[in-house]
Amino acid sequence: MSVTAQSDPENTCPNAFIEVAGVAKTFGKVRALAGVNLEVEPGIVFALLGPNGSGKTTLVKVLTTLLRPDTGTARVGGFDVIGQASEVRNIIGLAGQYPAVDENLTGRENLEMIGRLYHLGRGRARDRAVELLDSFDLSDVANRRAKTYSGGLRRRLDLAAALVANPPILFLDEPTTGLDPRSRLNLWEIIKDQAKQCNSVFLTTQYLEEADRLADHIAIIDNGAIIQQGTSQELKDCCGGETHVKMRLADRTQMQKALDALREIAPENMYQNPEMGEISFPAPDGTAVLSTVVRSLDAVGVELAELSLKEPTLDDVFLAITGHVAEEVPETDTSMKSGSG
Repeated sequence: MSVTAQSDPENTCPNAFIEVAGVAKTFGKVRALAGVNLEVEPGIVFALLGPNGSGKTTLVKVLTTLLRPDTGTARVGGFDVIGQASEVRNIIGLAGQYPAVDENLTGRENLEMIGRLYHLGRGRARDRAVELLDSFDLSDVANRRAKTYSGGLRRRLDLAAALVANPPILFLDEPTTGLDPRSRLNLWEIIKDQAKQCNSVFLTTQYLEEADRLADHIAIIDNGAIIQQGTSQELKDCCGGETHVKMRLADRTQMQKALDALREIAPENMYQNPEMGEISFPAPDGTAVLSTVVRSLDAVGVELAELSLKEPTLDDVFLAITGHVAEEVPETDTSMKSGSG
């Protein structure tokens, strides 16, 4: 379901911190959260990155008061999620993994209904619905029943619903799961724009590019525990390996001549693929090495078909610190049934 901030359309939360200390949760024999410790500063987009079954959804449910942790404490906007659950609900918005809209109502009616439920008043609820329909590019389908919407349209309507009462803290649980690439890109732009209206945005995702594009700060979760965190660049710098020069020779039979010419630049760790005529090696100095590569190969008569600098990606980071790619589901995972996604 979607939970939205209550009543006040100008709702603010100057202390929009999210603090998690030692939070653990089990479902039968499955340990969904294994003592999570986390702090999210206000005013940022924070991404919790991990594969299916890593504990992302379980943590969101704890932070939004939908699930009680077995042990540990969590505070959202200064309020304890157990002892002050009502206060937490008053300052948050939540768009869950699956759109939670009334399929028999139109898009406009869905948003107006939520506004009325949270005491915005008939006029303000109507005006807010118009604002959000326009912001989410839903005006053209505003009077169609939600059951006629595509998956992408439903996700946009669900996110709009979570923003009806202008919550200062917004939780988005895998907001683009199941969308085609074009719809995902469109929703990213909407999220970036709407994030400016909230003090804090807590985003979960299994898409590395999504975290890279949207988040100011990223934490990687695997098997219920936070295993690394920082800005996108910090994670790449510390875990993702170095920047690499990549090249492809115009004539792959010149591979050995090219390797000999490059030894002074990269005496070690040169990767080669003779069949494709490809060579790569670490380049800690970045772009400065490219001109040296060109001069060295030109001096021995080796022509390049391609030359580029490859920056480390979050894919490299995730693989480096977990030993598997983000889309993999651990073999022991049974969380799709237990809710620990």
